[in-house]
Amino acid sequence: MGALYMGNKPLLKVDSKVSIVMDQLLRLLHYCGLPEGDVDFINSDGKTMNKLLLEANPRMTLFTGSSRVADKLAADLKGRVKLEDAGFDWKILGPDVQEEDYVAWVCDQDAYACSGQKCSAQSILFMHENWAKTSLITKIQDLADRRKLEDLTVGPVLTVTTGAILEHINQLLQIPGSKLLFGGEPLENHSIPQIYGAIKPTAVYVPVEEIVKDNNYDLVTKEIFGPFQIITDYKKEQLPLVLDILEKMHAHLTAAVVSNDAHFLQEVIGKTVNGTTYAGLRGRTTGAPQNHWFGPAGDPRGAGIGTPEAIKLVWSCHREIIYDLGPLPKHWEIPPST
Repeated sequence: MGALYMGNKPLLKVDSKVSIVMDQLLRLLHYCGLPEGDVDFINSDGKTMNKLLLEANPRMTLFTGSSRVADKLAADLKGRVKLEDAGFDWKILGPDVQEEDYVAWVCDQDAYACSGQKCSAQSILFMHENWAKTSLITKIQDLADRRKLEDLTVGPVLTVTTGAILEHINQLLQIPGSKLLFGGEPLENHSIPQIYGAIKPTAVYVPVEEIVKDNNYDLVTKEIFGPFQIITDYKKEQLPLVLDILEKMHAHLTAAVVSNDAHFLQEVIGKTVNGTTYAGLRGRTTGAPQNHWFGPAGDPRGAGIGTPEAIKLVWSCHREIIYDLGPLPKHWEIPPST
């Protein structure tokens, strides 16, 4: 829609698993008055789409997907690309413990609503030692246990199989000090095809001092696009260690700093680079309370969505028109050469 607003004719290609949904959306837009010739829609595999892009030579491509394909497109299209990549999104709970039930509920929503299939889903939770002494994890588990297939509060995972998720959990549990907090089991009594994932909402604890180690970091920060999160805790003096972990992350998309402590907020926000950061006791990573800029930071290829500024960044470019119509001054004469 942003491309259309700026007067472009977009060619739309989505993942084949959800193409039927986009087909219906386009039909709805046509019904609402969108001229049928304004958007082209293609169903194809990735190789075919890549060939089309190379031959069509579009002026701009907005890509949402893996960093591997994003880097290939950036080279193939000579930089004429904006990236709305996913991310391993983090949440930090500050030193001020309050509204425990509310914070637990938001954590459950951020990590497990839509079965975790949101590009800003809570991937890792850092609890200050003050929060670690509370019953927060138990409350998050109780909320996760309410989710069931019957009302789709947990459901199929489109891009990661059950086996792949369980294997990832087993690898994490090899890290010293790690443990399964809850979940870690396949859903039961369902007819979800094996090409999809079907797993209970899951959380794995990994000690913060283990996460930062080079041999563990890539494993712990691997994004699982499903109902899964890492939970850890940190002491006050370990905050620099936490900030180092955040700085090393690949895609700086969404973050939340859950605290009303102004000095803590300044410390964390000032030393992180995420494109969209929610700050304050009610901070979340999903379910935005207002329409705002959404996009990654720290990369000039980063796209934005959701605001006029974002739409102009991706789907337009700056032009300058200088009018100089006259009239000339009366009795103008050719000046000396300069």
